Amino acid sequence: MSRAAIRYAKAVLSSASDKGAVEAVYHDMRAVVATLSSSKELRIALKSPVIKGDDKREALHQVFSGANEETLKIIDVLVANKRAYILDKVAESYIKMYNESQGMVVAQVTTAVELNKKLEDKVLAKVTEITKSKKAKLEHTIDPAILGGFILRIGDVQYDASIASQLYKVEQKLSKSV
Repeated sequence: MSRAAIRYAKAVLSSASDKGAVEAVYHDMRAVVATLSSSKELRIALKSPVIKGDDKREALHQVFSGANEETLKIIDVLVANKRAYILDKVAESYIKMYNESQGMVVAQVTTAVELNKKLEDKVLAKVTEITKSKKAKLEHTIDPAILGGFILRIGDVQYDASIASQLYKVEQKLSKSV
């Protein structure tokens, strides 16, 4: 995360806290991340120096029309400061800060196929054991490129037990021996 995104996220969290809107803004920020990650066109528009700030602001207000007042304020501030392109990073920082304030540990697990409930519960139990946190949740991503196994990320720590990673290691050993 950029320092600017973290500073903006802290300001939003503080303002939302003062207004009793921390949870509502959290849900808005999750929507912002989901929307921006799925819309390449919107990300490009936010980065474009050709598109006027007013047009960016109007588009974002339309896309997030049901958002909390605090969310719309940060959009306005970012656009006014010509930093609309970091909106996704601000939202990610806010989500991280919110989770930390709630004592929530979020682990990202990537698999080649969908996890069944039993396996998901096992992974969640392991995350809870590793972090010693009572509140833990999984964010699951499917990436067929890993072929099998899984990649588990908790904070800055990553455990890669994917088949693709293991094949890469074998390939590296073979190329060194040739």
